[in-house]
This record gives sequence, structure tokens and C-alpha cells, in this order.
Amino acid sequence: MENTAEMKRAVEYLDRTPKFAKKNSLDTIREYLRRLGDPQRGMKIIHVAGTNGKGSVCNFLSSCLREAGHSVGLFISPHLITIRERMSVDGVMIPEEAFLDAFERVMREYEAGREEGLPHPLYFEFLFLIGMLWFSSRKPEYLIVETGLGGRLDATNSLPDKVMTVITRIGLDHTSILGGTLGEIAAEKAGILRKGCPAVFLDEPEEAYRTILRAAEEAGAPFSVVSRDQWEVIGPRENGIDFYLRSEYYKNLRVHVPSKAVYQCENAALAAEAFRIILKGADPKNDPAVAEALGKGLMKGFWPGRMEEILPDVFIDGAHNPDGIRAFLKSVRMMTADGVSSSEPAKRWLLFSCVRDKDYREELGMIGDSGLFTDIVAVPMQGARALGAEELMASIKNYAKDHAEGLRVHDAGSVRDAVQRFILHREDGAQVFVAGSLYLIGEIRGLLKAPSS
Repeated sequence: MENTAEMKRAVEYLDRTPKFAKKNSLDTIREYLRRLGDPQRGMKIIHVAGTNGKGSVCNFLSSCLREAGHSVGLFISPHLITIRERMSVDGVMIPEEAFLDAFERVMREYEAGREEGLPHPLYFEFLFLIGMLWFSSRKPEYLIVETGLGGRLDATNSLPDKVMTVITRIGLDHTSILGGTLGEIAAEKAGILRKGCPAVFLDEPEEAYRTILRAAEEAGAPFSVVSRDQWEVIGPRENGIDFYLRSEYYKNLRVHVPSKAVYQCENAALAAEAFRIILKGADPKNDPAVAEALGKGLMKGFWPGRMEEILPDVFIDGAHNPDGIRAFLKSVRMMTADGVSSSEPAKRWLLFSCVRDKDYREELGMIGDSGLFTDIVAVPMQGARALGAEELMASIKNYAKDHAEGLRVHDAGSVRDAVQRFILHREDGAQVFVAGSLYLIGEIRGLLKAPSS
């Protein structure tokens, strides 16, 4: 939550700007940057796009670079609790006063240019400009920037010079905007690639990989491809997962991530390869300082809302599309000794919600087919995009009936009600998981844990 009246007014103003309307052109964003004094100058910019894993890769890479002695700015989206989470330098998010100063400066530029036809920045564009102004005042050596939506036309792609691009796993999401196939979506994400700028991406899914590979070759971007055989999970630990990194440079390097989400191994591998390239090909096997920075960076790279154990036996995960749910279920299965084969699974509850423009029917089908949960709770959220309480409950009941015989279905009156009844006063011996929407994760995290100031 925001503390001051001025901050609340600024956030309310931003919330009134369209979030999913037609974007301004990159030329418009570049004009704003010019009017603001080109605040991006002097920073080494690392640009990250993808469907799932962007924020985690940004966080891991930031943590590793900081362990190697570099100052790092981080611009990410969305936020979970406070809008200021989106902008941080060396792990400290933007103070309210600095946010408000930058907000007012962007407003002044808009008002000064309005008669000349300068459009109002949309929600994400406005936050991007606020962030760039603050980063300019702090002058981190590296600035890691996560795209908001897509890549080619994203406001962040207005940045002219980059030292690295990373594309994380591609999946079907925002199909009405980005395209209906993996190839079409990958092409939009690959719009961040630049001639001579090193790129790192995965070799799967195949259709996405071929599209990104072709785009990198056409753009003249040198690239490094991360494959599934470059990491091997050793096993879950009480506070995370141990695994080996294996590649030409990382030969059986044992590392740890502070998360029980198995998908974080993939994100850590992408970050590790980008880290190696940024350090000009340093080989951790021959340079202990590089290996130490990598290991410590990944170990300290906690990212909230990604299979986060927010209370004992209560896990929240930001899975919000079919690929995310698939990865979430894989992590639950790995954490669960009896898994899907048990004839008498433990009491395992899932609190679920979603927004109406996501493919929640497919998500619910996967959840039901998994056999991992004994109970599922429909949790209605606030907001125009949220699926209504009645429709959410009906959908869950329908998919429980078709996909999961014996799955008990419950409803909550609100997020706060769900926290009270099914988390704080849950049945003895029950594990509770929360998934389906980052908005839900943010609301629950806000009720259970205050943000860092």
C-alpha cells in the first residue's frame, strides 16, 4: 500500500489511464525520452522479453551482477503490492518522494507538449518514463529492463542501445494482441533483438525457437542457446532447490535457488548464460570469483510470489496462463512425496482465481487432471478484468466434475475471506497453494506480508 496522500493520488491517476488500449508509437516514447533529457544515457541496458519467467531472469541476473561488484537497476512488471516494486537499484525500490518527483516531471512534459499533439502516456509507458528518470539520477552501471507486453512495440523497446537481450520461455498468452501461434508471439518478443547485441534464448518450444533463431540471424545478433540438458535437478531442499549447471562453461557447477519452483532452474540457467556473456566469456571453472558471484547471486535471488512459502505449508505462485499452470503443477508434484500416484493424497487445497481474458478453462482442466488437490476454492477478485464470483464458481464446479472426481469445491466471499478461512484457519495438516492470477497473489501477499520500504 502507498503511504502518503500524494502517492495515493498519483497511483489513482495512473490507474485511470488505459492499461490495455492501443499503445503509443515508439517514436512517441522516444520523443518523451528526448524531452526528459535522454535519461537512458550512460547505462548498460539488458533487455528481457518472453511469456513466462521474465521477472525471475531479471532478478537472478541482477543478483549475480551485484555479487560481482556491479550496481544494477531493475525495471519489472507487474507489481504485487506496491507500484514502486517496479523500479529498484541494488535491491532498494524507488522512494515515494522520488516517484512523485518523476511523476510530476512527466506530467509537465505532457502538458507542455499537449498543444503540439503529444499524446498522454498509457499506464505502463508512464511508469517506464518515471523509472528512466529515477535510474538516471541513481546512475547504476547496468539497467535490466523487462518488457511489459510483447517486445517489438513495447515502450521499453524505445531504448536505442543495449548490451544484452534475453528471451525467456514463449507460451500462448495475450493471443488477441500478440498472435495466435507460438511463432507469431515469438516474432513479437524477438523484436527486441539488435544487430551486434548478444542474445540468449531457449531451444524450445520448437516453433518459438525457430522463429527467434531466424530473427537473430536476420538482425545480425550473436546468440547463445540454452538447452534443457544444461541443468539437472538434484532435489528439493527445505529452503529451495539444488541443481547442476552443465554447459561448455558451467561443467557440473552445483548451485541453489531459494524457491521450490522447479521452473526456476530454467530461469537461473538463462540468467547464468547471460551473466557469462556480460562478463566477456569468463569461465567459472577457471575463475573462482566468477563462480562464487554466480553461486551467491542465484542463492540470494529470491523472487516473491514464485512458489513462495509465505507461511508454513502455504505456497503462493504467480502462474497465470496455461504454461505457467503446467510449470506450477510440476513443482507441486516434485514437492509432494505421494504425488499423483497416491490413492489417499494428503489434504491439499488450491485457492484459485483468474481474469476473464486468460484461458482459464484449459488451466482448470490441467488442475483437475493432475489429481494433486483434494479441495479447490473459488476466490473472487476485484477489478473489471476479474472473472465474476458466480462465473468463477460455476467454471470450477464444471471442470471438477469433468476432470477430477472427488475434488471438493468451495467458494470464498472475497480474497480477505479466503485468507481468513482457508489460510489462517486452515485444517490441521493441510497444505495450501494459491495460483491462477498475479493479482490474486498480490492481494494475498499484501494481506499477509508488508512490502519492503
